[in-house]
Amino acid sequence: MERVLNYIGGRSEKPSTNEYIDKIDPRTNIKQKEVASSGPQDVDNAVAAAVAALPAWRDMRPSERGRVLVEVARSVRSSVGRLGDIERAKTGKPGREMAQLIDLTAQYLEFYGGIVNAMDGDVINVGPNYHIYTRRDPFGVVGIILPWNAPLHQAARAIAPALATGNTIVAKPSEFTSGSLVEFARLAEEAGLPAGVLNVVVGMGPVIGPAMANNLAVRKISFTGSVRAGQELGKIAAERILPLTLELGGKSANIVFDDADLDAAAKGSTTAFTWNSGQWCAAGTRLLVQESIYDQFVTKLLASVATLRVGPDDDASYGAITTQAQYEKIQAFFEIARRDGLTPATGGKIASDPALGGGWFIEPTIYTDVTNDMQIAREEVFGPVLSVIRFRDEADAVRIANDSEFGLSAGIWSRDIGRVHRVAGQLEAGRIVVNEYGGGFVQTPTGGYKNSGYGREQGIEALAHYTQLKSVIIRL
Repeated sequence: MERVLNYIGGRSEKPSTNEYIDKIDPRTNIKQKEVASSGPQDVDNAVAAAVAALPAWRDMRPSERGRVLVEVARSVRSSVGRLGDIERAKTGKPGREMAQLIDLTAQYLEFYGGIVNAMDGDVINVGPNYHIYTRRDPFGVVGIILPWNAPLHQAARAIAPALATGNTIVAKPSEFTSGSLVEFARLAEEAGLPAGVLNVVVGMGPVIGPAMANNLAVRKISFTGSVRAGQELGKIAAERILPLTLELGGKSANIVFDDADLDAAAKGSTTAFTWNSGQWCAAGTRLLVQESIYDQFVTKLLASVATLRVGPDDDASYGAITTQAQYEKIQAFFEIARRDGLTPATGGKIASDPALGGGWFIEPTIYTDVTNDMQIAREEVFGPVLSVIRFRDEADAVRIANDSEFGLSAGIWSRDIGRVHRVAGQLEAGRIVVNEYGGGFVQTPTGGYKNSGYGREQGIEALAHYTQLKSVIIRL
């Protein structure tokens, strides 16, 4: 049985615990591999390797670090088949989703490999007797803790800016989807990244996360995952005064006004809740539709969803649910909705096609006439499940959209540019997308309001979150 091991200091390393976790293929529900179940000693070993590699990487010219990242991007692009096969087997994604995500992985490396050369400080003029300037220094060793829903994509958007700015890294992928990041680390070194600059520790989150946060040589952590896990990490970080970037849950509002292009909105709103099987924090799973067009739009939406095809093959609309626990959680929400008096307009069950075998597939599910106080409208399902809610007017749409503990993303569908700007300004979310739902641009900062987290990934803004600002004041 093939095993996924740690990658520390340029070498594959067995876990110090000598323990392993079974990895189940979500497409078949059959055991696939064994994954290292590492312990605190493995974290300490990886941190030590990152500390040893730090001086040379930190002191390299930014242009040289950027060149290495661009070479890593080339390696990713030339290995798209290999990386895609590994990640598909772990996540259950169809081929076309993997192609998009690996392309974005390379884009992060290319973007930060180029833009880091433009990162600079400022000169501050306070008069003729002083020369004052600012500069940005790396933190040192950065810990990156990752979710299972988009392993390489999520890793690259944190790894690329952290490396570009001179940090070294200990990364912890989900125990459910570890293989592609370990392979990425190998490819990165083959492309010129020095050994020890990027280390991967594989294991259980409740073990690896606290060990990483409690290691005094780790000076910054980026975490993407659940609110509960973010809160636990935050408690440790508070004791250490450890900087965090947190991207947590979402229950994003996708608002369709009566002047929208309804055909485009129906298609885009379908993608909003089914892309990646609904397993993304920014999914538009609360669809707010103006009451004057509600029935008409629901008809168009159902027609759009009816064209979807669920399965493991390359051309499927979306694939499997990645973990068994998540597969069971989604089904529990069907019962919750039933208790609240809701009947699905479509879906509401596991996919029953015999060709899907024993895989963890869920039919696209739409609940209509949902009110925003219902549990299914307030909690993150993390699956292809949509709640459709009526609203009266602009003010009512904003009120409902903001009535959530989350604030990661939101969508607006309208031809009225004045309305678009008014509503975008009032929505409590870190990213607003207008007349589409996606906007996966590496140049665009993304992050949460409220319980969706703090700090920002992507864009030039991310460079500030992986560096510390220093002022130098010189009396002449």
